[in-house]
Amino acid sequence: MFRSKKNLKNKNDQQLLLDYLADGDLDVLGELFGRYMHLVYGVALKYLKNRDEAKDAVTQIFERLITEIPKFEILNFKSWLFVVTKNYCLMEIRREKANKNRFEKFSADQNMESTELLHPIDEDLNSSLQENLKHCLDRLKKEQQECVQLFYYQEKSYGDIADELNIAEKKVKSYIQNGKRNLKICLEQLEKEHEV
Repeated sequence: MFRSKKNLKNKNDQQLLLDYLADGDLDVLGELFGRYMHLVYGVALKYLKNRDEAKDAVTQIFERLITEIPKFEILNFKSWLFVVTKNYCLMEIRREKANKNRFEKFSADQNMESTELLHPIDEDLNSSLQENLKHCLDRLKKEQQECVQLFYYQEKSYGDIADELNIAEKKVKSYIQNGKRNLKICLEQLEKEHEV
């Protein structure tokens, strides 16, 4: 349905929201989002502290609105958009932190059990160690592999993993402990093979 741009500008947020819900017209959503794009960018910049990432966030959030708006009863678009933006930024920060921390966390946990362990992490965390770790992960038993990946790569708690896999928390701890031990053995074997 064709609408003039002028007509869109004369409508309030709630009218635009209802129009968008009625026929999914992206021009209508663009008009509505455009009114608060500076707010989205400002919030993203405040949280992400990076202009390029904040610009990416604006694009990502607009794309997300296309599918998210129909799921919610939105009474105040501006407030709702602020919350969506804040949640998006917090998830991005958490994801970035998780990626940065997973190898550090893995080596720190290993260090509690042994002093000599994954020393390559301290030296040169290069692609060969990551490849070895992936190779060793692939060789773990299914339950150990799932628990280790959920714990270290997705930063989930024992309780969350137990719920997700529908097993007892005790089992989760056991699978993680045994998985770590098997990974350590596998990594040491691969290291010896490379030395030969």
